[in-house]
Amino acid sequence: MRKAPMRVVLASAALLVASCSGAAGGGGGGGEPGAAPAADANLTLVVYSKFTDREEKAVTAALQSFNKKFPNIKIDHRGNQDDDKLTQSIQSGSPPDVAISFFSDNLGNWCHSGAFQDMNPYVQRDKVDLNVLPKQVRDYTEYNGKRCSMPFLADVYGFYYNKDLLAQAGYTAPPKTTTELLEYAKKTTKFAADGSIEVAGFIPSMPFYANEAQIWAPMWGAKYLSGPDGKSNMAGSAEWKELFDFQKQLVDFYGRDKLERFKAGLGDQYSPDNAFHKGKIAMMFDGEYRNAFLADTAPDIKYGTAPPPVSPNRLDAYGGGYSTGTIIGIPKGVKNPGASWELIKHVTLDTDTLVELSNQIKNLPSTTDSLKSPNLKVNEQFKTFLDMYGSGKLQSNPASPVNAAAIKIVNDFASRWIAGQEPDLAAGLAKVDAQINDELAQKLGK
Repeated sequence: MRKAPMRVVLASAALLVASCSGAAGGGGGGGEPGAAPAADANLTLVVYSKFTDREEKAVTAALQSFNKKFPNIKIDHRGNQDDDKLTQSIQSGSPPDVAISFFSDNLGNWCHSGAFQDMNPYVQRDKVDLNVLPKQVRDYTEYNGKRCSMPFLADVYGFYYNKDLLAQAGYTAPPKTTTELLEYAKKTTKFAADGSIEVAGFIPSMPFYANEAQIWAPMWGAKYLSGPDGKSNMAGSAEWKELFDFQKQLVDFYGRDKLERFKAGLGDQYSPDNAFHKGKIAMMFDGEYRNAFLADTAPDIKYGTAPPPVSPNRLDAYGGGYSTGTIIGIPKGVKNPGASWELIKHVTLDTDTLVELSNQIKNLPSTTDSLKSPNLKVNEQFKTFLDMYGSGKLQSNPASPVNAAAIKIVNDFASRWIAGQEPDLAAGLAKVDAQINDELAQKLGK
């Protein structure tokens, strides 16, 4: 099923990489760009992605629209390829021609190691104007000046709320501050006669569904790797402490054991039994793509969307949130990097292809022309994410070779924190800093 920040299967200190169909040699990792294929070239391009089911079919159709220009090039799209499978394909010497990743978390690592090729030579040769990409998209698809990926649609994480459940608690609009979120969560929660949770207003567990540290961080303005020397400094961050204090307040309200029993009975995030689809939770965070899932499997749920609530200390940040996106790149060692680039250029810059794919799977199109296209289907709920995308207030992950590792370390700490295994918040965050900074030193050889 679909992605989420958890989609990053952080099996990958090992690198999610891919290489050419049939060979690991050739193609290199930069330098002179590979020649474009001849118009009548006969070859097959293997593409790996994590898409499945309805989304896999839509992405396959988008990739195959490449045949309008190169009718003899076949596209072999292989969905449900996670980090482990992609890594194994590299190690076995038979990776794909094009790699699609749900997240940008590993990009710094791939660029730093050379696992993904720098596409700047292709961009310069073909005079591609990268200003057609919004700035936040340009930022999260490159690392240290290397364009190791292109955006293949974008994600913005917003706030979903069940209108009926909020109305029953006396609310007609979603919360705008984290203080209000705490109040709304308590009032929309329903307990059974035996004290068990029947409906949770908002689940504070992390990780859970789209609850991950990087998605919560913009609500408080918390930053990764924010120290003066570019290292982790969470122990010295008031914002991270506020975030974890908020989390614990709500866990304490529910009761840790009651919350765990309730969660154990909830459906998978990307199944029709998702708790929000079933009216078991009143509010949650998720990406814009959730609109398509709701339309597909829970069309009777009356719901609204809004930007995530923010700390009362930063009301001017309301309207923003967390942004990332699916990325696509040329793996190290492909045989025909010029052909790989032509496919990537087509699916990431062709307006009609992006708009049609966005309409199908409800990701945000990732060029300014596609965002303004009259053919883009926009309803009230989806418009929230378009507005957030253009707000200038979005926060993305830093470009770092240890980004994926840092996110895992923080999310692991969040789990221990609410489980009562980290009784001293300041000391726990200091340990997190030490772990992240150790990862950074090893990666950079310092």
